[in-house]
Amino acid sequence: MTLSRGHRLGPYEILDPLGAGGMGEVHLARETRLDRTVAIKILPTHLSDKPAARERFEREAKIISSLNTSSTFGTGSWSRTPPSRSRRRGRSSTRGARPRVTPT
Repeated sequence: MTLSRGHRLGPYEILDPLGAGGMGEVHLARETRLDRTVAIKILPTHLSDKPAARERFEREAKIISSLNTSSTFGTGSWSRTPPSRSRRRGRSSTRGARPRVTPT
């Protein structure tokens, strides 16, 4: 799934792509509630239905949240349920997206 500049995932607004690989895409985003810059990793739709991929994704989020270095912050939030494709109350989301947020 490729997200474009301005796409919204809940309170997060996509700014720019940072990278992509076999386990997903990472995007620079702005968390609008706290007005801070974050990185969001999205699990691809084709992996979101595979329990092993979801478990690996969640394990990675837990590991990142346990790091304590001067250049890394813990995981801000992550979701196990895919957002719907519908627009509700002015917010759009994409089915199969599984955001993981790490403040930068």
